Amino acid sequence: MVSALNEDRLFPTDPEQRLIARRLYEAIKDRPIISPHGHVPIDWFAEDKHFKNPTDLFITPDHYVTRIMHGHSVPFSELGVGQKNFTEEQSRNAFRLLGKYWYAYAGTPMRYWMEDSLSNVFGINKPLNEDTADSIYDELNELLASDDFTTRKLVKRFNIGFISTTDDPTDDLVLHDKVRADANFPARLAPCFRPDRYLAVDRVDWAQLCDQLGESAGVNTATYEGFVEAMRRRRLFFKQHGAVAADYGVDPSLDEVNWSGDTTRLSDDVAIRLYTKARSGSLTSDEARKLHAHLLNDQAKLAQDDGLVMTLHPGVMRNHYRKQLVNYGPDCGADCPMPADWAHWLRPMLNEYGENPDFHLVAFTMDETAYSRELAPMAAYYPALYIGAPWWFLDAPEPILRYYEDVVPYAGFAKLSGFIDDTRALCSIPARHDMNRRLTARYISGLVADHRLSYEEGEQIAIRSVDGQPSDVFKL
Repeated sequence: MVSALNEDRLFPTDPEQRLIARRLYEAIKDRPIISPHGHVPIDWFAEDKHFKNPTDLFITPDHYVTRIMHGHSVPFSELGVGQKNFTEEQSRNAFRLLGKYWYAYAGTPMRYWMEDSLSNVFGINKPLNEDTADSIYDELNELLASDDFTTRKLVKRFNIGFISTTDDPTDDLVLHDKVRADANFPARLAPCFRPDRYLAVDRVDWAQLCDQLGESAGVNTATYEGFVEAMRRRRLFFKQHGAVAADYGVDPSLDEVNWSGDTTRLSDDVAIRLYTKARSGSLTSDEARKLHAHLLNDQAKLAQDDGLVMTLHPGVMRNHYRKQLVNYGPDCGADCPMPADWAHWLRPMLNEYGENPDFHLVAFTMDETAYSRELAPMAAYYPALYIGAPWWFLDAPEPILRYYEDVVPYAGFAKLSGFIDDTRALCSIPARHDMNRRLTARYISGLVADHRLSYEEGEQIAIRSVDGQPSDVFKL
């Protein structure tokens, strides 16, 4: 048995500054978690469920975890990815593999989150390795089978105040309604409108998807006008059922047209003509990109009326390994950050809607060079634009600190999004938020130690970073 996690983890090494960081952290560590962007499935909350086993909780659904082992030649099939009938013995073996390759996670945020979860959620402080994997698996199994570790009990224990799922535009949201009507559910839960595949106009099944969208909205989507009206109605439906945001990963189709975040509008006649060509599957790649940019701009235009916050995160080559995509599907971690061109991508959208203070556009990036070069200067100028928190490849301690250093001097704290955890792994939510709160305290402690802020100002900023900022940006 080893000691519990060090209480000063992630704090500055300078003794004076560390004392300031401790005080700041104490002011924010127990505040409710606001999680406005994540991918935890709704069916985990519709019923008070037990996780099947530790692998089902920690490994299989978390591509952060599985991609590291895949990089050391562990097949996804041995981790439960894409497996419909994964047995208990296979699950135990997957956890053994995690112990065997735990050394490969040294220095990664995945190790930090896992150790935090094991210690603070389950009270397990022994080191994970090949020799201890079985015993830790047994301890976790026993706890997960108890009434104190069901999905709803965990939400309450984690002090989650708000949490959002990610949902298809045609979803009937019945499960969301069920949870929202349940006075015993401990958090505010919201769906999130995610229409990427309906904007990926080169997909071979795009016309069929548009028809499904039309059916759910009660509109004929054979025309461009019908498509826009169907989107308008479904967005309103989501808002009526609790949604506060619409999310855009700008996902390429499975045929790998890599969309950018371009938001250039076409003339009405060109948009109608290209929409008709897209319905017939005869667009060129260049035409597909142009139509996609126009349809993305349409989403911002619709937001001017319905008020849904627009979160945008382009700039990634998804599903880099095509064989894996065929065998296991998307979201297996084979994704690569790409250079971003936010100044050009957003100029058409911001020139049209950027001065509307009721339109909130949150731009997330995996290109660190874009923070100080483009996003911070633009967010400082445009009332509508906010800078998304570091996420996905950038959600480690070092990039989070660089983020603060890159954006605060240009745009200030008030144009940041507040933290988002972007996770499918329920038990990592408190670990991720706690890590961010420690790093927020660390960064602000430097400003206080340098006498650039009083302690009182620093504490107010820290509190607002976890409470007021995400609440205001996401209109909670």
